[in-house]
Amino acid sequence: QVQLVESGGGLVQAGDSLRLSCAASGRTFSRYAMGWFRQAPGKERQFVATITWRNSRTYYADSVKGRFTISRDNAKNTVYLQMNSLKPEDTAVYYCAATSAGLGYRIRSNEYDYWGQGTQVTVSS
Repeated sequence: QVQLVESGGGLVQAGDSLRLSCAASGRTFSRYAMGWFRQAPGKERQFVATITWRNSRTYYADSVKGRFTISRDNAKNTVYLQMNSLKPEDTAVYYCAATSAGLGYRIRSNEYDYWGQGTQVTVSS
């Protein structure tokens, strides 16, 4: 079992930055690929970024590429999402997720086994 707790959301202005954190329980965190997803009101949950457990390779949605950075600190059982140059269309509830589904990038929500409760990010224009 893995429990995930997100933090770091808030209300910011367009162009600002935020860093989300996701703290994970469990001794095998380093063996899980991690992902960030987001869901805006009335929309489906959308992939944002993922980081593999082996070599910490990363992959991003086109909409955030070059602005967001996912990283992980296995010693702290934590994954981060650094969000720069935020736009109003980035407004959503952001969720972190964990999967033990092996190698490769995981970009579909149904590939993830564990989810956090979400943290709200609101970007005003």
